[in-house]
Parts: sequence; structure tokens; C-alpha cells
Amino acid sequence: MARGRQGWTGGAHRGPAGPLGALSLAALAEDIQINRQGTGPSLGQPPQESESPAEPVTAPRMESLEPDTATGVLRNEPHSPKASDPEPQPWEPEQHPQCLLVPGSLADFAVQTVVCLEDAGISGTQALAFSLSSALDAQGGELPEKVREVVQGLHGQMTQLLEGRPRRVALRALCSLAAEHTSEVVQTLLSHSLPCDSAAAELWRGLSRNQRVNGLVLVHLLQEATRALGEMLAVSGCVAATRGFYPQVLIALVTQLHQLAWCAHSPQVQVKVRGPPPNHASCAVEALKALLNGDGGRMVVTCMEQSGGWRRLIGSRTHLEGVLLLASALVAHADHHLRGLFADLLPRLQSADKARRLTAMAFFTGLLQSQPTARLLRDEAIVQRLTAWQVDPEPTVRWLGLLGLGHLALNRRKARHVGTLLRALLGALGEADTRLVGAALGALRRLLVRPMAQAHVSAQCTSLGWRLRPLLDHDQDSVRASAIGLLGTLVGRCSPRRARAVRELVLGSLVTLLLRLQDPSLDAAESAEWTLARCDRFLGWRLLEEISAMVHYDSPEALSRTCRRLAQWYPGRASDFLSQAQGYLKSSQVPIRRVSAMFIGFLIHHMDPDCVSPGLVDSLLHDLGEMQWDAELCIRDVSHITMHQVRLVCRDQDSPRRGSFSPWKLLCCWGHRQDQEIPVYEDSPFKPKSRAALWGCGGPS
Repeated sequence: MARGRQGWTGGAHRGPAGPLGALSLAALAEDIQINRQGTGPSLGQPPQESESPAEPVTAPRMESLEPDTATGVLRNEPHSPKASDPEPQPWEPEQHPQCLLVPGSLADFAVQTVVCLEDAGISGTQALAFSLSSALDAQGGELPEKVREVVQGLHGQMTQLLEGRPRRVALRALCSLAAEHTSEVVQTLLSHSLPCDSAAAELWRGLSRNQRVNGLVLVHLLQEATRALGEMLAVSGCVAATRGFYPQVLIALVTQLHQLAWCAHSPQVQVKVRGPPPNHASCAVEALKALLNGDGGRMVVTCMEQSGGWRRLIGSRTHLEGVLLLASALVAHADHHLRGLFADLLPRLQSADKARRLTAMAFFTGLLQSQPTARLLRDEAIVQRLTAWQVDPEPTVRWLGLLGLGHLALNRRKARHVGTLLRALLGALGEADTRLVGAALGALRRLLVRPMAQAHVSAQCTSLGWRLRPLLDHDQDSVRASAIGLLGTLVGRCSPRRARAVRELVLGSLVTLLLRLQDPSLDAAESAEWTLARCDRFLGWRLLEEISAMVHYDSPEALSRTCRRLAQWYPGRASDFLSQAQGYLKSSQVPIRRVSAMFIGFLIHHMDPDCVSPGLVDSLLHDLGEMQWDAELCIRDVSHITMHQVRLVCRDQDSPRRGSFSPWKLLCCWGHRQDQEIPVYEDSPFKPKSRAALWGCGGPS
């Protein structure tokens, strides 16, 4: 203890109370340890730090405490040197009046407390922070004011402290205070930082080296500066002073929101603070609103509020979506700043700082919606930059590149680059990230509706169609709905010269589209209805009535009539239709399992038994048999009825009537099929009951 006290040289001349004596410091350290543990340690045993602090510690007064020889209790008497002092005993805080400290003495008290705590074995910023705050709180008065006084005192003493332990202890005391009183520490140091003297610079550097508090300090610094900026911009006429650097201020505020969103999830700032946690991002949002309102951009603020853009801007996962919404609002309502923003963004696209680079990329992507702004760069330069983003290892960069390609697809001046855009977008359909696939589908839809792209789309019709096939059953509802809708757009946009390829594409996807009419996702079901309507017009089916009845009422009669038409029109493909429907018998979606079994039952009833191979029949019976153990009652009922239809096909295949062809045998076979009853399924439990009379689908005609 003597070593720790002698190491401190900055407090011997501070105030009349003088430094704490060795005995009082020992009592202080022991009492802090006792209160942290809940029970006192035995004499001669080193105190151990507790994981959870107990009751607040009440610090002793500054006078030296002398233990009574009879009782062993510390009393408020002047300390006189003796040959051998008895061991100090735990003191009771209520027995000693609070010490009257002159300004500046709290800094000595804080540093001496840190010294004795370290000598007592307490280490770590959080342990010191709690103990030091408890000791200061025991002095009486407002704790925030005491913290400011300690910081003021440390700042005044830094120039007098020697290198080594005295300076390290002072910095440890400052970091301990910053762990629980960050706002007070930052505000006090800022008063000495304009301009920043050598003592304040040393204190700032000490805070930055401590990994437990540097993140908290940085967040508070940003908050203080941004709050001041927002107050200035809120004054009428102040925004006019930013005419020369308005884009830089706007981009800096948006980038700061990105950094704050990341900092909020950083483990370095997950330190408990006293009081409710301040919303640091709200300061930047208010400053950004003031900047936009002061420049006549109230519609931009309104659009961001209606679209939820401000909420997205402050989210760690949705910040870039908020930037894209802000860029769209600026394009629509504040285009007079787009040139300056675009020019200021270009050098930031190569920034080494990830937050700055991603924010600039999102802004750059959003501003491409403005055709006058996109003309500021050569077409080749923009396309080359966006396609280069597609090979970046960061999925977010590839996602932004796909969004940018989608904006370029709407630009008439980029017609000669349609082939390059189409190849890049087709490659993105195989991405594992759902965001990237969704962005590619959206860009392809914009590209397909452009008249200038019809020739290129027709050339890539087969490739695009087969890349869409796996996405029709994607797990993500939005991706599945977009892929189904894009298939309908492709059918309507291909040239008549590609009619044969389109026909093969439609028939290869027909079963999926029919079953997706019962998709649990309303968007996917509506997309399937719209796409089937386009296919109906392309191939001349005239099944719009049946399609509407199936999607809105899950009509078994409409499905039976559709299957009968398919068996008549495409007898050679009936077996393929059965195989495709069999793959959906194990779907995770109950409505899809149910309608696939119904489709198999109706189709196998209307088709020629000779078109079904025995191997396919055995496979269907096996899968339908497993459905008998399904947890859903409606699935078990449907599978039972369908199994009966499949067994009838087996009976027909084993019938002695089969053999050499003759008109009489054909007539008998036809009459036998007519005698079989049409399978009857219950109405869907997932849709309103069907009304056969309304739709005119009472039975096959």
C-alpha cells in the first residue's frame, strides 16, 4: 500500500484535507471489497472480486482513522504514528460524518481510490468503475457534478504528473469514470478541446486506448456534434450557408447513420450506463430533416416518413434500403442537388472504409433512376462499374449492382447494352442469397417490358425460361411470386418466331402453374392465375373460366374439366404431367399436397391406361400409401380416393381385353372407362366452397 501511495505525486499539495492516510486507504479498499462480496474476508486472506456488485460503498472521511484498542472499531480521531498499529476493522459508514472537500480534492480522492483498489487486487475497467462511482457517491451531493469536478482536476494535474505509474493511474481513473458516466466525461473534456491543449490530448488518447470505453466515447462525440449541427440547421436561413458544400453535408450525415447503426451492435459499446440509453441516431436524423426542410425539400421528408425510410435508415440491417428510398425521394422532389451528389459520390465508391463505400454505392445506385444524372457518365463506364460489382465477394455489393442494372433497364439511351444487362441478370438467378435473386427478377421484369429489348429477350427465351423453372418452387414467397409473374411476361413478350420454344416452356411448367393456384401465398396464387391467362391466350386453350374457379374456390369440378382437356390435347405428355405432379405429393405446404393428389386422381381417370407405365403406377401407389399416415385428415381422405383411381388403372392394364387391336375391343374398352365413376373430392378446407352451377363446371362434357 505504501508503494501505491508513494507512486502518486500529484495530490500532496491539493486542498487542506491532504491525501488519505495509509490506514484509511486500507479500510476503504477492504470495505469496498466487503460490500462487493456481501461478506467480509477473513484477516490475512486476499480479498476476491465478486461478479455482481452488492450494496453501494460509502467512503470514509478524509481524516486518518485510528482503531480503538479495546473494541477494534475505527474512530474519528487524528492518526498519530505508533510503533505497531493494530489491524484495521471494517468501519460502519453511518459512524463518520461526510468530509467537506474543497474544489480539486475529488481528483486526488479518485486517483488514491484507484491506487488502493489496484493494490487490493481489483482490476478491470468495470470493477473499478463501480467501486469508484460508489466511493464518489458516498461523498454526498450530485454524482454527475462530482464526475465533472474529477475530470477537471485530472486535466489540471496531467502536466504535473510524472511518466509511469502516476500518469497511468490517472488515466485508469478517467477510463473508469467514462465507463459509467460517458456523457459527463465527454462534455467536460470538450470544454478543453477547442483548441485542444496537451493535457486534453493526453486524456483523449488514454480513452481511445481502453477497449472497454473507446466505443462509448466515440458515440457520444458524434452525438454532441450532430446535435449541435441539427440545432444550427433548424434556424431559418442557416441552410443557405451550406450552398457550396450541401452534398457533402448530406452524405456525411447519412454515412454517420450507417456508422451509428453498426456501432449500436458492436460488443465494445455494450457497457451498462446509468439512466436510459440515449438514441444517438435520432440526432443525425433530425439534423438531416432540418437540412432537407431548410432547402425546400419537405416533400422528401414526407416521402421518407410515408415509406418508412427514416426507420430503415437507423437500422443496422435496413440502412441501405433507407438510403435507396432517400435517393428515390431526392430524384423525384429535389433534383437540383443531384449533379452535386453524383459528383461527390464517385470518389467515395473506392473508399477503404466499408460504411462510407456501401453508403456511396447505395446512393449511386438510387441516383441512376434519374436519366439526366445518369448522363453525367458515359454509358460504358456505368455498365462496366455495375457489372464489376457482380463479381465482388460481398453479397451486398452484388445486390446493389443488380438494383443499378434494373434502373439502367428503364433508360432508353442504354438500348445497346441490353445484351450485357441480360447476361449479368441471368447469371444472378443462380445466387443463393434471396435478396440477389429478388433484385435480378425485378430488373429482368423491367427489361422485358421495354420494346427495345424484345429481340434480345426472344434470343434468350429458352435460357431464361429454364432458369426460371426452379424458382417457381422457391421457399421465399416473394421470389416465387416474382418468378411466376416473370414467366407470364416472357410468354407474352417473345416473338412469334419463337412460338415452338415458348410452347415447350409452357407445357413444361403447366403442372406447377396449375398447382400454384392453391399456393398459401396470395401473391403467388395471383401471379399463377395471371401467368396461366397469358398461356391460355398463347395456346388457345379457352380455360379462363376453369382457371378462375380453381384459384378462387378450389373447384374440384373445374380441375376435373381441365384434366380432361389436357388428356385429350396432349395424350403423349399425360405421363409427364403425372410425374411432375407426383413430385408435389411431399410438399411442405398442405394445400399443395392436397391439390397434387387431386390432380393425379382426375388426370389418371381421364387418360388412356396404356399411356401409364407400370413402373409409374407402382411409384404412385407407394407415395400415395405414405400419405395415408399424413397428420392432416383432408390429405388422408384425398390420397385414399386417388389410390382407388390408380388401382383401377392397374386392373385395366391386367384386363384380358388387352391384346391385338380390333374395333370391337376398342369399343368395349371405351365403354368400360365410361362405366367408371368420376372421383369425388370434398370441398377445400382452405378456400370458400365451390359453386359448380355458377361456373358451369358440373361435370365433364
